[in-house]
Amino acid sequence: MEITNTIKYVGVNDHRIDLFEGQYVVPNGMSYNSYVIIDDKIAVMDTVDQHFTHEWLDNIQNVLEGRQPDYLIIQHMEPDHSANIANFMKIYDKATIVSSDKAFAMMQNYFGTQYEDRHLVIKEGDSLELGKHSLSFIAAPMVHWPEVMMTYDSYERALFTADGFGKFGALDVKEDWVDEARRYYIGIVGKYGRQVQAVLKKAANLNIAMILPLHGPFLYKNLPYYLNLYNTWSSYDVEKDGVVICYTSVYGHTKAAAEKMAEELKANNAPEVKVYDLARCDMAEAVADAFAYGKLILATTTYNADVYPFMKEFINHLTERNFQNRKIGFIENGSWAPLAAKTMKEMLSKSPNLTFLEPTVTVKSSMSDDNKRQLSDLAKAICVDYLARDEKKANKSDMKALFSIGYGLYVVTSNDGKKDNGLIVNTVAQLTDNPFRVMVSINKDNYSHHVIKQTGILNVNCLNTEAPFKVFQQFGFQSGRNVDKFKDEKEILRSDNGLIFLPRYINAFFSLKVEDYKDLGTHGMFICSVSEARVINNIETMTYTYYQKNVKPKPETQGRKGFVCKVCGYIYEGDSLPDDFVCPLCKHGAADFEPIQ
Repeated sequence: MEITNTIKYVGVNDHRIDLFEGQYVVPNGMSYNSYVIIDDKIAVMDTVDQHFTHEWLDNIQNVLEGRQPDYLIIQHMEPDHSANIANFMKIYDKATIVSSDKAFAMMQNYFGTQYEDRHLVIKEGDSLELGKHSLSFIAAPMVHWPEVMMTYDSYERALFTADGFGKFGALDVKEDWVDEARRYYIGIVGKYGRQVQAVLKKAANLNIAMILPLHGPFLYKNLPYYLNLYNTWSSYDVEKDGVVICYTSVYGHTKAAAEKMAEELKANNAPEVKVYDLARCDMAEAVADAFAYGKLILATTTYNADVYPFMKEFINHLTERNFQNRKIGFIENGSWAPLAAKTMKEMLSKSPNLTFLEPTVTVKSSMSDDNKRQLSDLAKAICVDYLARDEKKANKSDMKALFSIGYGLYVVTSNDGKKDNGLIVNTVAQLTDNPFRVMVSINKDNYSHHVIKQTGILNVNCLNTEAPFKVFQQFGFQSGRNVDKFKDEKEILRSDNGLIFLPRYINAFFSLKVEDYKDLGTHGMFICSVSEARVINNIETMTYTYYQKNVKPKPETQGRKGFVCKVCGYIYEGDSLPDDFVCPLCKHGAADFEPIQ
């Protein structure tokens, strides 16, 4: 199979396998990908599983057309990719193995040799010249083994990613990429989000036209889409709106409570509800969805003064993979001494940034009328933000929204008649409550200032403490004059004035109509009446101090001399900072920089 004129596919499809790594159901098989780069010198990228030796060697022979390979590049030593190293080296006895030092140590373990007379040890930053193709190597430790290297081909702009960007399923079966890639990622790489984030930062500096993984299809169209999904998964951010219910049930009573909960959630505007019987479902799929959605309900019985085994296994899968940043509700069943909820909370206690929702529903054997009311209350607590977003069901006159004003951080949205815009501000204040008036101060250099002066309307979105750094990158580090900040937003919600309000990461928003304007020199103050106000949830407002301590990435200043931006962390290296310097990332001036200590 030809990928480009100079990169050929020589991998294989495996339809005999039923469980990948002995635990993941793969109804559509697996692919073991291998590639050949044809140039003045020839490089083969990785091998395949031991059951496909001759098919793989035949594929290589067919694309070589009588030539001999110069290099075998091993990016990953897991046996489904390295099993045929010895077979290859026996047949092509003039070839050199190229790999990391850790990989050669593993070769010694697998094959009893490191091919010392025919090996080339590479590390990050090294390069290998094939002719037109110049290969550079990127260390990717624990994605998902410690020896992993990725390879970038500058000629074809191809990134060979080892197990990164992999997917379950053979290449000769058509299926949706996202679900099987998510299940693969969470199951196999999910624990190592920090390491994946590090690799994504390195990849951001490369000009990539295609991604060539060791499992699954080659990615070459809409690469930002795939990269964004990997960024979401590896940062443990919420991918989808909705609720996942996972339950175990012995005699059907806990199942009945879970099904009743699903009904209540749908009645309260939950956009999607997924229900898993952990004793019968694909556990890996349930785990993947728990990471994909923002809210989870766990329902199980007390069993031997503990929780039912399938629930224990499920929670262990979550915690082993760094489950975090989610809201969780609990339903427990116990005829005489219910302990399941207490045990589940203890199992999850070390997972960061989990919110346990109330009420905890305790069923004594079978559901009572009181239990049904509790389930309704829990559904409302889970769906409070979904209801607030609904055009018809939302309370649009909830002036408690103004209680979210503080020395916080806000996204002000507007529209110039052609596209929507948004910016980060930190100066919003309530002026009066009869009538309700609010003041918003905006720097005149911002495009939003110009738009709001022309249109006279704006929305203030009160960010909560769940807002990740990417929100500040999206709305604070680029200008709406030349960038469409909502271009990649899948869910667009609008208030009655026609302007956008954010679907997540806010606890309230209010729509404002400009009544007066005060020129404050560098800034303009808009004095506004409130035309609409909604409370989305009760999560704490994001303050400037919270942002500085918990959200803004800590700049890597060790060993560097210069000045660091207090807003975004950009580092200016030099003995002195020009008075007129403007941060290239967040556009803040020299006053927002401080010397590196």
